[in-house]
Amino acid sequence: MVFEITDPGDERLGDYHALTDLELRTKWEPPNGLFIAEGELVLRRALRAGYRPRSYLIDAKRTDQIADLPDDAPIYAATPAVLEKVTGFHVHRGVLASFHRRPLPSAADVVEGARRVAVLEDVNNHTNIGAVFRGAAALGIDAVLLSPTCADPLYRRSVRVSMGEVFAVPYATLEPWPQGLQQLRDAGFTVLALTPDPDAVALQRLTTEQRERTALLLGAEGPGLSKNALAASDVPVKIPMRRNVDSLNVAAAAAVAFWELGRDDSEIYPSNHPAGHP
Repeated sequence: MVFEITDPGDERLGDYHALTDLELRTKWEPPNGLFIAEGELVLRRALRAGYRPRSYLIDAKRTDQIADLPDDAPIYAATPAVLEKVTGFHVHRGVLASFHRRPLPSAADVVEGARRVAVLEDVNNHTNIGAVFRGAAALGIDAVLLSPTCADPLYRRSVRVSMGEVFAVPYATLEPWPQGLQQLRDAGFTVLALTPDPDAVALQRLTTEQRERTALLLGAEGPGLSKNALAASDVPVKIPMRRNVDSLNVAAAAAVAFWELGRDDSEIYPSNHPAGHP
């Protein structure tokens, strides 16, 4: 059912207040078991992935776009001016939704049966988190593990940048850190630490055995991997650079490394997602 909203202070819109306040949202959303999806494509991918909607907030002119959505959550429709006053920004996509989170699986559960996983240490930039997940989904990474200090993959900006691919790639927190990396080694993974160290092994020079089942460890923009994380890895690896460039943005480096680790896959992947891709 569609409810027309004219008052930005309407208490039914509490989930959407001050969406640009990062500190407020990160302290409020996870403890309350909620996250915000922005844009129709992202919203529909969240639904296909099985996330349960709590409500929708839509530009009144766009209600026909979502007329086919299940009627198990209220749809609040408002003018762009009201939307901006509620959220704190111009909602140019005109579609927002509040979803219930699901309990995170264990690290052991998400890597079971996986061949390649990405492991992120202290990647606390939400844009980078979203971009890494999008690359992981596109380039054959089976799961993502996060150190406890990583940003929330379900924060609105992460979800938006990933184009909803955070819903497609299983992820979990790896604890304790970095001692938990031993769990991967025990499960048969070779832990590869991506570093700009000139003495590291070029990714394309890894042996067949080293490439068989890999956990690629990536650090935050700037500081990179901690000494403890590097010490807990099996092989330091690098992406060879030209023109004296010393490093890439973590999301760009991740995409290059993901492609390299998966380039020998015998499976043929279609160039485009099928129409029903979540």
